[in-house]
Amino acid sequence: MADGDALPANIHCARDYEDLARQVLEAPTFAHVAGGAGRDTAVAANLAALEAVRITPRVLRDLTRGATTCRLEGRPHPIWLAPVAFQELFHTGAERETARAAAATGTCMVVSTLSSLPLEEITGPDRWFQLYVQSSRDATLDLVRRAEAAGYGAIMLTIDAPVHAPGLTSLRAGFRGGLTPANLAGYAPVDPAVAPGESRVFQGFLRHAPTWADVEWLRGQTRLPLWLKGVLHPGDATTAREAGVDGLVVSNHGGRELDAAPASLTALPAIRAAVGPDVPLLFDGGVRSGQDVFRAIALGADGVMIGRLQAYALSVAGALGVGHLIKLLREELEICMALSGCASLADITQADLGASRPAAGEG
Repeated sequence: MADGDALPANIHCARDYEDLARQVLEAPTFAHVAGGAGRDTAVAANLAALEAVRITPRVLRDLTRGATTCRLEGRPHPIWLAPVAFQELFHTGAERETARAAAATGTCMVVSTLSSLPLEEITGPDRWFQLYVQSSRDATLDLVRRAEAAGYGAIMLTIDAPVHAPGLTSLRAGFRGGLTPANLAGYAPVDPAVAPGESRVFQGFLRHAPTWADVEWLRGQTRLPLWLKGVLHPGDATTAREAGVDGLVVSNHGGRELDAAPASLTALPAIRAAVGPDVPLLFDGGVRSGQDVFRAIALGADGVMIGRLQAYALSVAGALGVGHLIKLLREELEICMALSGCASLADITQADLGASRPAAGEG
């Protein structure tokens, strides 16, 4: 625990960290984290989709040998810490604090390309590296080689953000960014300059955007497991499986890219059906409770990623806060499993879900 960090007395569930973060973060920073692209409709859709799923209780089952062990390398629980950029915004210890919490709780931490600290300084027993394709393959490959040398366990390539959509909540709150990612020092930045008559988006920012050819190239460059983050269409999931990737993250980037995108949860069942039972899937998008973890697993995920809650807990109490958040989520999941009669994650299926809650004005 860093000096001065302590758990507030009024934390009763994982979601409480959001309210507390609102009190400790500067208003523009909180707006940047909480908001998404456009008018935040994709952010709201993620939350609403999870809340709408009902869970059916089951009774009188022997659950004394229950456990939350995940099938992915036997991890003790199905919770991953999602890649969150510029963690110095939330705590002076930045990613170092998050890594301490991950190590203490047996959690896999996915380190962002846009981290405040160099990837070599973020240590721990279970770390993956999230990769953004750079403007040259030499720079991209250098990041991969650095991650390999630093002992990272997998590469997670983000594929759903070839151009960044502005978030009105963040802009209106006055958040201006301007931060420099430590990992990209020395690499040439993307130059969006275009000729007269060309599009600043298509011929500018997308000039160096990744394609399936880059996935195939990257697959041949590293022996580390290669995951793709940002899949919402079953056709893309099938193409990824055929390209030999090791796992997929079903995600709409937390609602931070295409504001009209579907909720991650609504895309999950079709993607599981498309790739079959053997392709590992992580879910990302709106998880705020252990019940949400249960819902995602029931609809086809092997585990979930925690983004905004991670940032909130880090801002409130550093490593202690992030560790406590994971503990709360795991216990909330265990209670949900107990009340629905599931002794293991493998027992959680769509059969445990009741009818979706009716929308306002229905029923």
